[in-house]
Amino acid sequence: MAEGCGGGVVNGEPFHRVEIEYCTQCRWLLRAAWIAQELLTTFQDQLGEVALRPGQGGAFRVRLNGERLSDRATDGGFPDLPLLKQKIRDRVAPERDLGHSDRKPTAGA
Repeated sequence: MAEGCGGGVVNGEPFHRVEIEYCTQCRWLLRAAWIAQELLTTFQDQLGEVALRPGQGGAFRVRLNGERLSDRATDGGFPDLPLLKQKIRDRVAPERDLGHSDRKPTAGA
């Protein structure tokens, strides 16, 4: 398996791998760890691994099985957690309801 691809099979069941690359110079470890904890809590049965990968140069990227879901440099900021959860859900458990974070804003909001 190529580096960064992720995914695989454990006990005959497929699992997904999330990688969060964060800039050590910017001290973004706590943000990366918080996002990892949120994803592990939300997708405890779908994710086989959430990896924190130290980087440099202002990097903050989130990948699922090697696919880029978020990149701070190109997206203009850190990932919006509800949107990130929706992107992951759409790929690993499309039938799953994410509750309040899945709802669209109402017209009056």
